[in-house]
Amino acid sequence: MTIQTKKLLIAIVALLILITGTIGATLAWLTDETAAVKNTFTVGDVNITLTEEAGGTSKEFKMVPGTTITKDPKVTVLANSEPCWLFIEVTESSNLEYFITYGIRLGTDGWSELEGHDNVYYREVDASSENQEFFILTNNTVTVNQSVTKADMEGLTQDTLPTLTFKAYAVQKAEVNTVAEAWAIAKPTP
Repeated sequence: MTIQTKKLLIAIVALLILITGTIGATLAWLTDETAAVKNTFTVGDVNITLTEEAGGTSKEFKMVPGTTITKDPKVTVLANSEPCWLFIEVTESSNLEYFITYGIRLGTDGWSELEGHDNVYYREVDASSENQEFFILTNNTVTVNQSVTKADMEGLTQDTLPTLTFKAYAVQKAEVNTVAEAWAIAKPTP
């Protein structure tokens, strides 16, 4: 390529750049943009308490044959908790049945027995902006059996006094499809 050809090509390229810049400067482009959408991920949680107004977390009750003792253990799912599976595990001393009878609030407005697990009860709880309270015992009472004698009670030691213990568990419902799966998460077997 000769120098004149090169000069001619440079002149043509320069002319094209000048024409493109002039035409481009006269064009108006329609544009738009949106506001940013910010996603903030807050923390979900399930919070419960287990209380008993009639006795606090640990209390002794005097047994008198045939009498009814007020016992009002209740589980509270605190406000703004996520929907959850709620469990109560009831532990009885080996001699409790001889001395005390009680019932668990079962049915449509109460607890359901967890199949395959003695003394474990559950319910499904929806989210709420208010605390939700769930009593455990029927009529909030236990009854001392009339067949208990003074000799039976005098034979008890501090280690053999009948006991009834409650423990509550909660597991989120999201991604936990069955009550059995929830219980396995709440209280895994060792």
